[in-house]
Amino acid sequence: MNRLAHHQGIHKFFTMLGLTLYFSKPVMKHLVHIVDAMITKGFSGTLTDLHHGSFHPNHRTTLSHFFTKSPWEEETLLRKLQQWILRRVERIAKQENQPLFVSIDDTICQKTKPSSRATHAIQGCDWHYSHSEKKSIWGHSLVWFMVHTATQAFPFAFRLYDKTVGKSKGELAIEMLSSLDVRRPVYVLMDSWYPSKALVEACLKKGFHVIAMLKTNRILYPNGVAVQAKQLARSIEPNDTHLVTVGEEHYRVYRYEGALNGLDHAVVLLAWKANQPMTSEHLHCVLSTDRELSDEDILRHYAQRWSIECFFRQAKDQLKLDGYRVRQVRAVKRYWILVQLAYVYSLFESNSDFSDGLDLLRKRKGHSLVEFIYCAAKQNIPIDTVKKQLHVA
Repeated sequence: MNRLAHHQGIHKFFTMLGLTLYFSKPVMKHLVHIVDAMITKGFSGTLTDLHHGSFHPNHRTTLSHFFTKSPWEEETLLRKLQQWILRRVERIAKQENQPLFVSIDDTICQKTKPSSRATHAIQGCDWHYSHSEKKSIWGHSLVWFMVHTATQAFPFAFRLYDKTVGKSKGELAIEMLSSLDVRRPVYVLMDSWYPSKALVEACLKKGFHVIAMLKTNRILYPNGVAVQAKQLARSIEPNDTHLVTVGEEHYRVYRYEGALNGLDHAVVLLAWKANQPMTSEHLHCVLSTDRELSDEDILRHYAQRWSIECFFRQAKDQLKLDGYRVRQVRAVKRYWILVQLAYVYSLFESNSDFSDGLDLLRKRKGHSLVEFIYCAAKQNIPIDTVKKQLHVA
């Protein structure tokens, strides 16, 4: 019977990544079907959906085996994907004459806490504090690393944060940084949970600058006197600040240059939204290790960090980053890598935007099914055979 036309598009992308040189035909077939299922509207993350949504010809248990026992090397897949991403972002950054950005952040894939009688709990889960939900939730905590230009953002690498291993999230971020080899200026963006002395030093050692949100109790040294940023802010009058516009937002900004805990010399912007009072609860402190940047550029660059928040939302809502039911740690990691692959494929097809790419791929799949049924009818293929291949028998 005919192959589905939209599967050829996925296979073509995998060939471009160079995967066909490393993986057997059966593995490639599984990869094509899994990515197809993930981009299907209504995908929930289960093996049943992976099997059904991609019209997989083999029995569902072969998918379970593919995630848990099959000997294919998921690290090779990730490496080839990363090589392609770096070539792509460096090319775009060069064309736009812009720096590269790296965003570091973590997210929790929430799971149901198993009862004490459960024999097969998902490996690697633990209680993790969620800043968005203001409470501890059960699941996997993932530290992600995105590489982006001003116009395109790609999920690049991740690490499972496992309390039993004893590595901090900062140490996991340093590990991922070491794999990044680029020849353009790089700004590493992070929120206030990450800019530890060790992580900032690791960035500077690689020749990368850091732009990060700081906690307002960070110690600064104006005129050599140690003072918390929020205490310094109390002495700042509106006429000591100037207005900076970033996108739709206007900020009152005071620029501090000098030492802070862990750094001999950097810029810290004390900023308030222009329509809010200049009180410590409305204060934002933004660090930049690049002292050449203007206040506007520092804030504009930091705003690029939003792309990692968008990725978390889209990957969970559309590709079910947190929807897996597989239980072994290696199987779960393989699932996450394939979500990353599906995300990058959607970006590749639209040439800019994930949501546009996903819409395009879903439309293409619809057309492909109609064409498949039409061709089968022209060839007088029995309707029961068609139904069986499309899993509606």
